[in-house]
Amino acid sequence: MEKITSFTIDHIKLLKGVYVSRKDNFGGNTITTFDIRMTKPNGEPVMNTAEIHTIEHLAATYLRNHKDFGNKTVYFGPMGCRTGFYLLLAGDYSSKDIVPLLTEMFEFIRDFEGEVPGASAKDCGNYLDMNLPMAKYLAKKYLEDVLYNITDEHLIYPE
Repeated sequence: MEKITSFTIDHIKLLKGVYVSRKDNFGGNTITTFDIRMTKPNGEPVMNTAEIHTIEHLAATYLRNHKDFGNKTVYFGPMGCRTGFYLLLAGDYSSKDIVPLLTEMFEFIRDFEGEVPGASAKDCGNYLDMNLPMAKYLAKKYLEDVLYNITDEHLIYPE
């Protein structure tokens, strides 16, 4: 059986960043999958499920309500390895194209106050597994470490 594309990326060389993971064509429409890598694989601790879950709720809410990208957001969710998230957008994009969107989204998470959207027994299957303070900390760290001064090595997969 062939390895899937995401398993062919050298995770030892991979840095925190924003990468185009793949582009797929569905019915004449391009879907771009982004690898939003928040921790260095095999080099930093992974995120815990509570903060991942909180980021997922806040980011999905932000993206689905975004004036330009709301109707282009196909999916936002965590990677099984807990080092980041996948974002699928309808359209043909480069990593650099979405840096402003991700910057706004992570600033929204960093600055969020109040009840996490969908964090109730009625709305979520595991609503108690949330950690807003840690999600805010990780959003701030990602903004400062990656997005505010992003370079090509954080936008293009390593060879």
